[in-house]
Amino acid sequence: MAQQRGDETRRLDDDPFEEAATAYAEVDPNGTVTAWNEGARQLLGHTPDQALGRPATAFLAGPQSASLPLPGSTRWHGTLTLRHRDGGVLPVRILAHMMDPDKAPDSDWLLVCRLPQGEPALRREDVATWEFTQSPCPTAIYDTRLRLITLNDAMVDVIGLPEEEIRGLRLSEIGGKPASIDLERDMLEVVRTGRREHIETYMRTGGEFRDHAWSAHMTPLIDDVGTVRGVCLTAHDITERDLGRRRLSLVNEASVRIGTTLDITRTAEELADVCVPELADFVTVDLLDTPWDAPRGALRPIPEPPEGGDLVLIRAAHNSVNEGCPEAVVEPGEAAVYEPSSPHAVCLALGRALIISESESRARGWPPEATPRGRRARKYGMRSIMAVPVQARGTTLGVAVFYRLRQTEAYVPDDLLLAEEITARAAVCVDNARRFTRERETALALQRSLLPGSLPRPAAMEAASGYLPAALHDGVGGDWFDVIPLSGLRVALVVGDVVGHGIQASATMGRLRTAVGTLADVDLPPDDLLTHLDDLVIRLSQEESDGGALTGGVGATCLYAVYDPVSRICSMASAGHPPPALVLPDGTVSFIDDLAPGPPLGVGGLPFELVERKVPEGTLLALYTDGLVESRTRDIDEGRVLLARALGGAHDESVDSLCRSVLRELVPVAGGVRDDVALLLARTRALDASRVRDWDIPADPAAVAVARSEVADQLARWGGEDLVFTTELIVSELVTNAVRHGSPPIRLRLIHNGTLICEVSDASNTSPHLRRARAYDEGGRGLLLVAQIAQRWGCRHHAIGKTIWAEQPLPG
Repeated sequence: MAQQRGDETRRLDDDPFEEAATAYAEVDPNGTVTAWNEGARQLLGHTPDQALGRPATAFLAGPQSASLPLPGSTRWHGTLTLRHRDGGVLPVRILAHMMDPDKAPDSDWLLVCRLPQGEPALRREDVATWEFTQSPCPTAIYDTRLRLITLNDAMVDVIGLPEEEIRGLRLSEIGGKPASIDLERDMLEVVRTGRREHIETYMRTGGEFRDHAWSAHMTPLIDDVGTVRGVCLTAHDITERDLGRRRLSLVNEASVRIGTTLDITRTAEELADVCVPELADFVTVDLLDTPWDAPRGALRPIPEPPEGGDLVLIRAAHNSVNEGCPEAVVEPGEAAVYEPSSPHAVCLALGRALIISESESRARGWPPEATPRGRRARKYGMRSIMAVPVQARGTTLGVAVFYRLRQTEAYVPDDLLLAEEITARAAVCVDNARRFTRERETALALQRSLLPGSLPRPAAMEAASGYLPAALHDGVGGDWFDVIPLSGLRVALVVGDVVGHGIQASATMGRLRTAVGTLADVDLPPDDLLTHLDDLVIRLSQEESDGGALTGGVGATCLYAVYDPVSRICSMASAGHPPPALVLPDGTVSFIDDLAPGPPLGVGGLPFELVERKVPEGTLLALYTDGLVESRTRDIDEGRVLLARALGGAHDESVDSLCRSVLRELVPVAGGVRDDVALLLARTRALDASRVRDWDIPADPAAVAVARSEVADQLARWGGEDLVFTTELIVSELVTNAVRHGSPPIRLRLIHNGTLICEVSDASNTSPHLRRARAYDEGGRGLLLVAQIAQRWGCRHHAIGKTIWAEQPLPG
């Protein structure tokens, strides 16, 4: 048979299909017939030679009532009335396709019509029977009572029982599992509603040796009058698809759940928690005490152990499907010892992941049956094992081992790949935590070395301090505090806070604390001291900037206060720091809000204001950093209220006890603190008036002798006769210098309290200088003599004038 397409002739003698059973023709965009087959000739009587090239409308029997294809359509079907060559009229069902939609509207159309046929090669009822029995899709038919009517061969294989033994039973009776009962409940809903149902379940059927994932479709069987007569249950094994989905889900879950903190132990726990029970029934994570810096896959000898070749690791975490992890021989934090034949040792020696079957484990003789680990292995069963090294950035940190106890399926390479991927994610987090912990410990050690080990015990006050570093993931900050004894029994209190965290902040804190101590020795007023400290911070920031540092410069806040027990005046200045709290002896708490905070250190250009406050004896001063009153859950105003309540409620306690109670009330126990917390408490003491004596000295050289006499008499009243000679020398030199080189008014003061302090003040700002007099010099030896006699001496400046002082120890 030949089919013509234009000038082409295509031979179809070897075609297995009988083209005469179908009539078709092709029509170009202009409506011209371009192809005509044998079926078309039988239908209308025209040969290809007679049909090709003619308009397609020439074969229509007049105007047509059928609707034509809509614009943009690529397919049309309907009834057309055609005219036979002998003049007869034929109503014919036509199916038309656009042959190349991409070329629309310039595409040809194919018109197809099925011709009447004789007896078919297959009967429909036979096909239905064969389709049911031979279909590879497991299928079962149940009546409305959910009793099994019939099932195909594929379903017989799934159930594992012949049809004659289970016909008439319900699904719950055939399966006998909770999943079977749930499935039967869904089938009952299909019978009641007449609607299809689809569920996915994971179960092991009677004819299987392992669990499978199944997609079950339940279709109602409805007769001609719409009555549900039964249910058709079809099942599709979607294990591979479900397994891939579960693995992807597990990887995604691991990326979210592992590494939430910078804590090594917590990260190991997260790895174990993620993998149980999805990937393993029991997981252990053991870490090396000292990580190996070796490339992945390198052969390494097992470390020399304390017990003849055994590998010693530290158990970081474990988890099990059994409550309490009864399979574990050691607890987290304890040493875990493994024989050289253990998966742990072999995995670390090879530097790669491996799977060990139950039979292979027995062949290796691990675990030894006489050991606690061997006895527990027999009790709980270890059917399959995966060991995966915990490696990150070329460093071996430990090993994670996965056990299957209840699951009878052995691990396969895909499981190993999954375990490697999850462990690799955890390894990076463990390494990050290890690096952060190492840096944090270094910063803490540096900070501890830079903070005062113990506070001095000055006569002017009773002081106590508390310090809490920031939580693990926030890093060590740069908070500091100090108590500095000054001349004249005065005491300086300092609290500061360096911006940032880490070693850099701790180092900067140390430099600033040293600088404050140095400037305090010069006896600068608080506002002047902060001005000099501000210049230092600006210089440090410039040095970092010139060095290419990317830390954003140095910044800090600081509060510096000086208390004088003689006048009971507390002078203070602030550089961007929270104001101190003042607790009066009656328990009244207030904050010195009139203390202008000033700019933080390192800003420059603005002055610092000095505030003086006279306080009664027994007043409590509380200096603190913002970490004490401000947190994630409260603002600074709420924190100040809590601080005032804590200070006022226990103001009569010792400062040590009060410091602990304040920290306990204001600092959360769970989760740690976001920022460092420093608290410095000081309860003031006043110097008894009988321990201080003042004299006004005339600007007359003759007044020097009178001053010596007055001092000797006062020392006698104090019982300090042993100090009369040395004190007269000091008074003579200091008063003489004031008379000769200073400006009136001149004042002499003796303070007798633990030490003997001699102070001479005048209105001149000129400072004396210690120098060594030459043999022919007439003067210049006085201050040298004072320095030799006194334990300490110095000069402090005031807004007007200065004070030269010398301190001697009292005889023991």
